[in-house]
Amino acid sequence: LRRRTGDPAARPKKQQKPKKQPSATKSTPDPNQPDICKLEFKVGVITKVWVHPDADKLYCEEIDVGEEAPRQIASGLRPHFTEDQMLGQRLLVASNLKAKNLVGFKSHGMVLCAAETVETGSGETKEKVEFVEPPPDAQIGEVVTYEGLPTPDPFSPAQVDKKKVWQAAAEGMRTTSDCVAAWNGHKFITTAGPCTTKTIASGVMR
Repeated sequence: LRRRTGDPAARPKKQQKPKKQPSATKSTPDPNQPDICKLEFKVGVITKVWVHPDADKLYCEEIDVGEEAPRQIASGLRPHFTEDQMLGQRLLVASNLKAKNLVGFKSHGMVLCAAETVETGSGETKEKVEFVEPPPDAQIGEVVTYEGLPTPDPFSPAQVDKKKVWQAAAEGMRTTSDCVAAWNGHKFITTAGPCTTKTIASGVMR
């Protein structure tokens, strides 16, 4: 055995690693709340729009939803709106969906629209689509609540995807007979009033 030489007190002490601070406990969203309350819809406005170069039906948009930078979102709305109609449009954005690549463009959310089938003059039918619009005085970035339901406690995008929350909530999303956006009859509300479509009553929302 080798003997230790020198004064042990003279040897440098081992530096102790700083203790990790306990991380703040994150509150877990209530899994028993209504499905629509697990989603997050924010008031937004389209600030930039252009045609997707590789997809016939897609627009690419930059949408201000009150965050540090605009959201980049792709929407299959070219058959229904011109670029001029899109630019400056106030709308609702589903903001806690998992980002998806749509023909090479990463889309961070989804705009909410209502749709109905209408007859054309030739006896055929076509789909009519309108934006679900917040009231003019609603603040950009405001999170929508629902009349008669608890304050939403949104899931994370990963949870929304894993639990198929959008699919579950979508079944109850329709406009009312007076064109107000609703989930199972509970109206989409902002501090400035309800969210509506221009003319689509009892239409599906997606």
